[in-house]
Amino acid sequence: MRYEFRVVGIVSETLAEAFPEFDRSPVPDQTVFFGPVTDEAQLDGVLLRFQSLGLRVLELRQLPD
Repeated sequence: MRYEFRVVGIVSETLAEAFPEFDRSPVPDQTVFFGPVTDEAQLDGVLLRFQSLGLRVLELRQLPD
């Protein structure tokens, strides 16, 4: 499964390194991370990582394969 995570603001290179499994793309006032998520446990872990780094997820969606 592939997912997209939209977070508030433009994420710095240093913070983005905490998500090596994802590609990212800055858009106005947001950063979009996208890539594979193998299961629900990994999804929960990714969301906790965003939260622990102070990044607010605006939108989460599953992408077509």
